[in-house]
Amino acid sequence: MKIGDLDIIAHPTNGDGEATVSKNTQQVEKASRLVEIGSTGLKRSSGGMGLVSEEFLRELSGERGIRVYREMSDNDYVVGAVLYTIQSLIRQVEWHIEGDEQAAEFIDSCIKDMSTSWEDTLIDILSMLPYGWSWHEIVYKLRKGEHDDPRHNSKYSDGKLGWRKLPIRAQDTLYEWDFDEEGGTQAMLQMPPPNYDIRKIPIDNSLLFRTATHKGNPEGRSILRSAYRPWYLKKHIENIEAIGIERDLAGMPIIYRSELVASQYDTELKNILRNIKRNEQEGILLPLIFDPEGNEQLKFELIKAAGSRQIDTNAVINRLDRAIAMTSLADFIMLGQTVGSFALSSDKTRLFSLALHAILGSIASVYNQYGFPRLLRINGIKIKDPEKQPRLVFADIETPNLDELGRYITSLAGAGMRLFPDDDLENYLRTSASLPERPEEGFPTPPPEAGDEKLNQGTKPKPKLVAQPPKPEADNVELKQAARKSNSAKKDRFNRQSWDLAKVPSKKKPSKKTPTKKK
Repeated sequence: MKIGDLDIIAHPTNGDGEATVSKNTQQVEKASRLVEIGSTGLKRSSGGMGLVSEEFLRELSGERGIRVYREMSDNDYVVGAVLYTIQSLIRQVEWHIEGDEQAAEFIDSCIKDMSTSWEDTLIDILSMLPYGWSWHEIVYKLRKGEHDDPRHNSKYSDGKLGWRKLPIRAQDTLYEWDFDEEGGTQAMLQMPPPNYDIRKIPIDNSLLFRTATHKGNPEGRSILRSAYRPWYLKKHIENIEAIGIERDLAGMPIIYRSELVASQYDTELKNILRNIKRNEQEGILLPLIFDPEGNEQLKFELIKAAGSRQIDTNAVINRLDRAIAMTSLADFIMLGQTVGSFALSSDKTRLFSLALHAILGSIASVYNQYGFPRLLRINGIKIKDPEKQPRLVFADIETPNLDELGRYITSLAGAGMRLFPDDDLENYLRTSASLPERPEEGFPTPPPEAGDEKLNQGTKPKPKLVAQPPKPEADNVELKQAARKSNSAKKDRFNRQSWDLAKVPSKKKPSKKTPTKKK
């Protein structure tokens, strides 16, 4: 049975009304479930080729949008500070590979064996922040040790395929995208200088990094998108402010001319008004023209504005600067300009670090889902346990507050939680405080201090206490009786000594009287 474009399979029934499903019907049902029916709804050109048209502002779509985002990144001081802060914090993050030991070592060797360093590759990947996406082609090499050919030159000579480099394919060289029937990205077509020939780079041989994957859009979404309006307003206000400052210093130029002068020199006079600037070559040369009655036919004046402006452009620009920084959760960089509490700055920086954590997670997921499996597959390395698949892991961006961490550990220990000995916990605490890790063999015994050897030469080692077996009851009774007799004898001897001391008279020393002097 068919309804519309969908085939509905009716199951035959037996005499009791129960459905009987054959093997062929089950296979057809399984195959029908593998077919994708709907679409993501991504706005793009019809057919397999074309550009994405999700942006509703024409100024930010396609190549024009790339030019605007570059202008924002290079010209605006707030946007530049935000991007530089993100790059600086991410560059100092430590990365490592976890999972199967042999596979992790091989991938780590491929990363360290590239012609470009990991830090430089990471900076190219972070170009997805202003543009929304970053396309990197995977260039392989055959590892044959030291070689003149860069396709074979490597630190290793195991004959495996490794990464030669992961070069970026610049955003401004995009010509169009290649989509499949379901809307999935299959390739990037670029037209790079200097020849500007069209080159097709398949997705299977590339890594695509994006800030957002809504609708499967290969162009993602720029983190500067929400900052475009305040940036646009600030840009025009600054231009108007600069023009106003120049006019206030130079004055408003005015030319009075008669009809006779206007009919002959009106074009030249208008050019003079437009091009008056305050510089080292300023000046105007005008003739003195009078009518037969002696009236002046041409006059030039500069009128200066009186009083102050009604609108404080400085406050407006500061407000727009905070709005631009706020769109990237980086408005903490504006706290030094106004009064703010330490708790507020701490909360803002913690929120910003969470945003950076999400960016790092998106980068690591591309490597873990596409980069590493392809590298292992072409080298015939199979890992049976899915839990041991190699994955790229990054350390924390923000170091913990040692005072808060110390109080937390103290409270746990006071509650009865046993924390030590724990090698992992101790190494974490040492790393948080930038201290060396705990040695694996334990701490060495300190050498004896000066003078300890001389003091210990005449001393004998103390005998070790050895537990004695319990004695029989008869022996215990005799010992108790002997102990009682000994205690009674000690008491009698003490009483006699105290009685004898009581009989001895005390001898007092005669007091010496000081002779008095007679007057």
